[in-house]
Amino acid sequence: MTGGTGRIHPKQRRRGSLAAPASCSSCLLAFLLAFVSPRYTLSIGADKTMVNKEDYYSATVNATVLDHKGNPQQMVTKNDGRYGQNSPKTEAKGIVIAPAAVNGEVDLQGCCPHIRFVVPPKTTHWVAIMQRGKCTFKEKILKAAAFNASAVIIYNNSTKEDTVTMAHEGTGDIVTVMITESFGKEILGFLEKNQTVLVSVMVGSRGLPKNINRGSLVFVSISFIVLMIISSAWLIFYFIQKIRDTSARDRSQRRLGDAAKKAISKLSTRTVKRGDKETEPDFNHCAVCIEGYQLNDVVRILPCKHVFHKICVDPWLNEHCTCPMCKLNILKALGVMPNLPCVDNMAFDMDRMSRSQTSSQRTALVDLSSETSISLEPLRHSSSSQLPSDEELIPRSGEINISVTKEWFIVASFGILSALTLCYMIIRATASSPTYE
Repeated sequence: MTGGTGRIHPKQRRRGSLAAPASCSSCLLAFLLAFVSPRYTLSIGADKTMVNKEDYYSATVNATVLDHKGNPQQMVTKNDGRYGQNSPKTEAKGIVIAPAAVNGEVDLQGCCPHIRFVVPPKTTHWVAIMQRGKCTFKEKILKAAAFNASAVIIYNNSTKEDTVTMAHEGTGDIVTVMITESFGKEILGFLEKNQTVLVSVMVGSRGLPKNINRGSLVFVSISFIVLMIISSAWLIFYFIQKIRDTSARDRSQRRLGDAAKKAISKLSTRTVKRGDKETEPDFNHCAVCIEGYQLNDVVRILPCKHVFHKICVDPWLNEHCTCPMCKLNILKALGVMPNLPCVDNMAFDMDRMSRSQTSSQRTALVDLSSETSISLEPLRHSSSSQLPSDEELIPRSGEINISVTKEWFIVASFGILSALTLCYMIIRATASSPTYE
């Protein structure tokens, strides 16, 4: 609950600072996960062959179908081939030969220990074609190189995946290219018809790696979800505390208002008549409206014997339950809830009071404040005046605006930090996103 000076209660200050640890914990957790995730994914695949960590080179593959006389019948060209990481980036040419049958079975993946290639006599340049999978790229290439293949073409084993940059360190200077599954099966279709296929490989353009490690992205996604859950929990806890504080303040205000109404009903009132001391010139004016007492005015007498206009002091007592001049607690004086403290809730009542006062009353207040009238002496010398100055009103309204702005600033900062953290983690994951075989 705020006091008459517009200061924030220490408990509210501590609760309001809960969002600061939330933002700090979000940043620390985000950077921790961002630095750990790439190392984590690399350690998982340490026993596998890394692919396309560097740039890649595309390859243009021309497949020409020859008749029995060696004349070209059909030509198919694809530009989406890709050179292996350890392959020489040079041109290659030769007839295409697939793995031959072993014990009645054809191993198109080229992983059988007894694999063989039937090379026609007097053939100097030929290209082996095999399917991806079952064994490493290196094993496939070395088995084809054992039969003096000029190049090796490996077609993908999934129609949903593009070609990748194969890693095959230790295979020598044999040209290795990967093509798509559809193109590979098209070439095999010609070979199954006993047609001769002449293939030529030409170097294409250089590009950046496009493959993204799914395991790394999954880890980044899980990490970001955990980060969001923890940070959201902090924010929820913070706003729950704010709601509880507001509810407690409202309940206290209602209790104070009910007690004030009960106490006001016990205060005595009377009507000013001719000859009463209130009509004398030297009698103090009403300290609330700064006006004198006229005949037939209804006045209220407080336990401290101070007199005010009833229409002036009743709204004040409903809000403050204290004498405007001496600050006597009327609840305690009348025995109505003596343990309930009376607090000057200036932040809540000043707007109401300013709307109820007319412009003429405000002008009169400014004019009379410069005079040394007797009626203003108690107001000036009292420890706390019932009417705050303009300088007091401006900071208090500003404090309320700052409080609201601070809450929205915390939410906006959390959203921006979360978005930046997600972008940073994705960049870290994709920057070193290897494809494993």
